[in-house]
Amino acid sequence: MAKGLLQNGVDLYLLTINTKKHFKPDAEVPAVFKTASHYTSVFRNTNTSVGGAFLNLFSSHSYFQTRFHFKAFEDSLVSLLKAHQFDVIQLEGLFMGSYIPLIKQHSAAKLVLRAHNIEHYIWNRHIANEKNSFRRAYLNLQNNRLKQFELTVLKQVDAVVTITATDAHELRRLGCDKPVFTCITGVDIKEYQTPLNLPQKAKTLFYFGSMDWLPNQEAVTWFLENCWETVHKAVPEARLIIAGRGMPLEFFHINKPNVLIVENVENGSAFYRQHQVMIVPLWSGSGLRIKIIEGMSYGKSIVSTSIGAEGIPFTSGKNILIADSAAEFSKQVIAVLTDQKLRESLESGAAQLAAKEFDNHKVVSALMQFYKHICHG
Repeated sequence: MAKGLLQNGVDLYLLTINTKKHFKPDAEVPAVFKTASHYTSVFRNTNTSVGGAFLNLFSSHSYFQTRFHFKAFEDSLVSLLKAHQFDVIQLEGLFMGSYIPLIKQHSAAKLVLRAHNIEHYIWNRHIANEKNSFRRAYLNLQNNRLKQFELTVLKQVDAVVTITATDAHELRRLGCDKPVFTCITGVDIKEYQTPLNLPQKAKTLFYFGSMDWLPNQEAVTWFLENCWETVHKAVPEARLIIAGRGMPLEFFHINKPNVLIVENVENGSAFYRQHQVMIVPLWSGSGLRIKIIEGMSYGKSIVSTSIGAEGIPFTSGKNILIADSAAEFSKQVIAVLTDQKLRESLESGAAQLAAKEFDNHKVVSALMQFYKHICHG
């Protein structure tokens, strides 16, 4: 998004929380980008803790949200707002919403929430699968608070930018009466579709995502328990690679044939290109799966659930395969592993869809027209 804004001539100031969970040293952010975006980061350990979770019971705010509000970020934000006048302040995700009162004290800019998803929907789906009654009760309390916070933020902003049309529809259903614009996440298509001439590993399936995110853990576990035996029996030479940062310890103890766990992928581009079939067996979550955008941009054949492919303007059978049961998911995976023409057809269809729909410059250019409208009417 930031790169797209810069490509469209925006004078951008990017202020970010650099969390312990997803820490990126400032020195590793490209110098040209840091200069162009006036990049500033503020470190914060936002990890959950037993003590923090307990003390939050005596608060009226959701623990999901309060972990991202702290004085050092307030100070950096105020300093930035005093030094510059802005037309639009884009809140990147719901948890930046707690800074709205402070922003309004120091700026007359239009406030826009870029809603990555509908946060309390994610937890609704996860809570439904939670078997521990104590944990389920605690998560219900926190999610009810989160929902109220989400509804409050929707009333405080001037406009909302969703990543999927599904989320836009749901926000309307929740009572959002502010201007809403849907802006899918874009990518640099040329970068993704430039060949690297890397050999593909035959009969390989892969799941690639942040493995410290509960929906991803649930997705992998579901596939291993419900599909992998069937797939492996039909295609004994098939291999499954599960990759992503924050891999839970128990995943390294998975004892199933031809399953490889990779925690740190050094080169994401090479990883995508070297493996054949991407699976996205997600059953919870809201918003858009960026990894599908990336997979399609790399021209991968993909098998996904409907929830996994939410927000993607796909055509099942042409640029992706959709399956919503264990039997159907296994069947589709086996088909794409064994039918070269089908796989190549899906790869071509995915690449064509990406070129048409996901080009970052065009995606953000449309967003800029929306911003001009809300600023000038």
